[in-house]
Amino acid sequence: MGEIYSVSGPVVIAEGMKGTEMYELVRVGKEGLIGEVIELEEDTATIQVYEETSGIRPGEKVERTGEPLSVELGPGLIGTIFDGIQRPLPNIREKVGDFIERGVQTEPLPKDKKWTFKPIEGKSEGSEVKPGEIIGTVEETTMVEHKIMIPPDIEGELIEIVNEGDFTITDTVARVSTGEEEKEITMLQEWPVREPRPSQEKLPPKIPLTSGQRVIDTFFPVAKGGTAAIPGGFGTGKTVMLHQMARWSDTQIVVYVGCGERGNEMTDVILHFPELEDPKTGNPIIDRTSLIANTSNMPVAAREASIYTGITIGEYFRDMGYDVALMADSTSRWAEALREISGRLEEMPSEEGYPAYLGSRLAEFYERAGRVTTTSPDDRVGSVTIMGAVSPPGGDFSEPVTQNTLRIIKTFWALDSDLADKRHFPAINWLTSYSGYLDRIEDWWEENVGKNWRVYRDRAMEILQEEDELREIVQLVGPDALPDRDRAVLEAARVIREDYLQQNAMHEVDTYCSPKKQLGMFEIALKYYDEVVGAVEEGAPLEEVTRIPVRGEIAQMKRLPEDQFEEEAADIKQKIEKQVEEVLEGEESGS
Repeated sequence: MGEIYSVSGPVVIAEGMKGTEMYELVRVGKEGLIGEVIELEEDTATIQVYEETSGIRPGEKVERTGEPLSVELGPGLIGTIFDGIQRPLPNIREKVGDFIERGVQTEPLPKDKKWTFKPIEGKSEGSEVKPGEIIGTVEETTMVEHKIMIPPDIEGELIEIVNEGDFTITDTVARVSTGEEEKEITMLQEWPVREPRPSQEKLPPKIPLTSGQRVIDTFFPVAKGGTAAIPGGFGTGKTVMLHQMARWSDTQIVVYVGCGERGNEMTDVILHFPELEDPKTGNPIIDRTSLIANTSNMPVAAREASIYTGITIGEYFRDMGYDVALMADSTSRWAEALREISGRLEEMPSEEGYPAYLGSRLAEFYERAGRVTTTSPDDRVGSVTIMGAVSPPGGDFSEPVTQNTLRIIKTFWALDSDLADKRHFPAINWLTSYSGYLDRIEDWWEENVGKNWRVYRDRAMEILQEEDELREIVQLVGPDALPDRDRAVLEAARVIREDYLQQNAMHEVDTYCSPKKQLGMFEIALKYYDEVVGAVEEGAPLEEVTRIPVRGEIAQMKRLPEDQFEEEAADIKQKIEKQVEEVLEGEESGS
């Protein structure tokens, strides 16, 4: 046991800490505040405290625990709202009211609640079990079957397993002989948050994480087990984008980390998430979600820990064979926590005051994403896809957090303030965004949806780039100075930009667009472009050919229900050909 030497905000220096390890958890002061050792020099330890430190004085005791900062993993994770160090906020409220008092201690997972444990068939006494092997299941919610696994460090012979019944997470449900000793298996595991959970093999990211958002799925996709960043200024729609990804993405588990966001925004998330309906089952989406809330007015050190808590929970469900989507909102606030603690440690600052290790810490976090073969002998495959929101000051993408994130992630969804001001949502700028998964997921589109996705996508990008160049010319000389063909390009490209890329998250149909419907809409948009521009090149009057009656139907195609779209799409394509041909024939007869 040591004692406090000095206090500087969340940073406490303690003496007499001989034998302490890096990242060891300690209890600080009379109230036993939770802290973590982040620097050691002889018998002096520097501690970041996860709670408010005002009133703590030199000379108070610091108690070692001998354990690193860890999370409890087991039934009870889903549907619960935790703070950054896995304290359930509803339990804290019951204890101390609406405002968190420091020193309050609660169990991360309920130890008295009983869950119905069902052993896996074929698992009997004498069976060999390996790390990660499933020995039973618990129906945690109507949407999540919680799989009880052998811990990663245990392997041996199963000498006892209980029959189906109700147990707490600390009750013994099995015993395993490792050859040297007997190990009791419960439904509870603990894991250090800063240590990645083990896996057999990291698989190539070749299956897209479909989300029903057209600009993402067809233009800038992310693969399962991949990484994506959503940078954008205030009001550009970062949080709504993450909500849409949580609700519609092709995953079974959602881990949402509110990292240093404003209290009112996090309150909106906490209130809104339980009301969101899961489109696949009709149940509340909270029934497959674990929420971690760490607002900007909470202690800064806990903000730094929150994303590690989130990714560890994500990896745990990945090991069960689930596809997990982790949303971190936002990594900029997390980086600011690093900067504040680094400043109090008097470390040499790097660009804009951030610590020199900002890039490596971001990489450590994003590298824990992946689609993997688990350690289980049945070669289960699971994935964790990380989507991190970035909040650059003033929307400046050249600032250090955005730039360091860009060096790591593979998909970049750049939110544009100008598009948001024009009410174009999602406000993803198609000229500055990119995806590094296009080549890898092309085969999936060909096999599961239809041919030509990559051809359509590349062609649409060329059209949008040409449109952008022409719009710059228009700003200089006006539209009348352009030849008719270029003006036709501007008009026809609007179909891709407004009728395809623009999507209404609040519309009951347009909020989600299946990959098959996306491909059909793509065909219509490009056919309209080809027919209109081709007709103008043949001499058709621009005003007439861009005002053909079917143009209104094209604008409404995004609102067509899935079961009506295929038939209507074929009709729209025929009308485009017929009406453009009528304009050409009228021009020929008139001349």
